[in-house]
Amino acid sequence: MAVDAVDLDTRRDRTAIERLRELYTSQTPASRRFRYALMAFEVLALVYVILTSFITHDLLLEIIDVSIGVAMLADFAARMAISRHRGVELLRVTTWTDIVAIASFLLPLSGTGGAFLRALRIVRLLTWGPLEVQLRRDSRTFSRNEDLIKALVNLLAFVFVMTGLVFETQHGLNAQIANYVDALYFTIATLTTTGFGDIVLTGPGGRLLSIVMMLSGITLFLRLAQVLFRPVKVRHPCPSCGLQRHEPDAVHCKACGTLLCIPFDGHS
Repeated sequence: MAVDAVDLDTRRDRTAIERLRELYTSQTPASRRFRYALMAFEVLALVYVILTSFITHDLLLEIIDVSIGVAMLADFAARMAISRHRGVELLRVTTWTDIVAIASFLLPLSGTGGAFLRALRIVRLLTWGPLEVQLRRDSRTFSRNEDLIKALVNLLAFVFVMTGLVFETQHGLNAQIANYVDALYFTIATLTTTGFGDIVLTGPGGRLLSIVMMLSGITLFLRLAQVLFRPVKVRHPCPSCGLQRHEPDAVHCKACGTLLCIPFDGHS
């Protein structure tokens, strides 16, 4: 009897995991709605982070922070539970940025630069395979501009993280960095290599941080420019050679000549 009860509990656990896996990875209408709901939640959370980063947190905002963190932790636990290769997942950079972003909601980081680490969450969201596939299928705009959207998201996430680091390392030590606005202003001026010079980071650490920001800013802006001026292509894997990117109206793969069947709605 005890063995039967254990077997029943095991089957129930497997059933629950399979249901979660279907919800997160399948293409059923319910699964698709669920993933879009997750995306909407993440976007709203990011907007909340941006809007509340410039004001003093009170008890209500602390409660909201923890509530968002608990919801994200539940999502993270569900994704780890359905993963068939948890060890590989734990080695991914995106997994650790996800953990850091969740921790920033759950730990008492309000009022510090660490709050900007929450922006890393949106990067993980756009690199989530099932959602990428769904957006490519459902949104022609995303399919045609996927690289541009990702480049913009990466740039924005970097801006928020660097702003947080500037504020965290300079606030209280540098009179020129009195609030988040000052830190954001310096970050944008440095990333764009404008360098007005009215705000300067102090100490060796501040100078090294400025160097990292300038070098990274050049790289990110070059990537953005490359995507902007590159001919528009769509992602559609060739069934023969695997070439991923093709012209929107391509009939044959330019690498191997295989006949393609790229979804096309008749509009340019």
